[in-house]
Amino acid sequence: MSTPPPVEDRLRAALDARARLIDVHELSPYRPPTGPAWGTRRIRRVASAVAVAAAAAAAVAFLLLSGSPERPHPAPPARDPRTSPPATSVPSTNGSPTSAPSPTSPPATPPPTSTATQR
Repeated sequence: MSTPPPVEDRLRAALDARARLIDVHELSPYRPPTGPAWGTRRIRRVASAVAVAAAAAAAVAFLLLSGSPERPHPAPPARDPRTSPPATSVPSTNGSPTSAPSPTSPPATPPPTSTATQR
């Protein structure tokens, strides 16, 4: 076996001297660095998640609150329920059976009748 070259001997001696300088206290676990708790990546991630959630909520609200064309709308009533039924024409005594009421006169309404009875 051959002897190691002098460069290798010097490297081994330097590494051995450096290893002897390290003691037990320097072999303690590494403490994480102290600094800002929130990094820019984390802030971007949270901001992106909030933006996506807000967009999804807005889309759901739009779909639920907008009227869909498939949903049938109720038909309007045939007549206004607050008005009375149309008056029947009363034959006039003028002798003309085909006379029509004057367009300027208001339509005649039947007199109110009292049909309420107590039981």
